[in-house]
Amino acid sequence: MRYEEVVDKVQSVYENADARDIFEHIAVQINIVGEGSGAFYLEVAQRKICVEPYDYHDRDGLITASAQTICDIADQKIAFWDAYEQGLLKYEGNMDKFHILAKIRLPKKKKVTKNKKV
Repeated sequence: MRYEEVVDKVQSVYENADARDIFEHIAVQINIVGEGSGAFYLEVAQRKICVEPYDYHDRDGLITASAQTICDIADQKIAFWDAYEQGLLKYEGNMDKFHILAKIRLPKKKKVTKNKKV
């Protein structure tokens, strides 16, 4: 998976996510290691989420993970906290802010139904 694909996936999921329960500013840089390596950031400000393909130097935390782990989080196959506990991602920084990321409600995945032939 290419870096641009990972950032596009995270942008499309998180920019449609619900952050209305988060009343503080959070900025976390995400470093992708291995295939698709690069850096981008996820910022929550004024209860809205922004994801951009840049470094964020004045950040609250730094997440380091593989592209697969980041995509699995975006696809809701695993939560941030579970990935951290399983050692799939590393986090450095303000742990309170990391816990708040769990309050972000990702959009519900649409169910795919197959058309039955009549």
